[in-house]
Amino acid sequence: QVQLLESGGGLVQAGGSLRLSCAASGRTLNSYGMGWFRQAPGKEREFVAADNWRGDTAYADSVKGRFTISRDNAKNTVYLQMNVLKPEDTAVYYCAAAKIRFYSGIYRSINDYGAWGQGTQVTVSS
Repeated sequence: QVQLLESGGGLVQAGGSLRLSCAASGRTLNSYGMGWFRQAPGKEREFVAADNWRGDTAYADSVKGRFTISRDNAKNTVYLQMNVLKPEDTAVYYCAAAKIRFYSGIYRSINDYGAWGQGTQVTVSS
């Protein structure tokens, strides 16, 4: 069973940057797609970014051009670089590992992910 641990969240002013990390243990990630989701108070968890085992990536329209998902398979770690942050990016951010290996598409649904981290808080002040 894979365990995921996010880090890197914090408080930042609008226009600033943060890099989130998601370290995995118990399973190597190189054959699984990984995703980042976020949940703001009173709202449902929503898709932010994801990749697949081939290195393809996809982003929510709200973060496209500002956020970048990447991974270091040697470190079994996935990253989310967040630039030009806005107050509406404030949320708890979660990383997740896909249920199915070697899927060539991009999973955007929460239901396609079988393992989740505990989340890391990102707060963007105006």
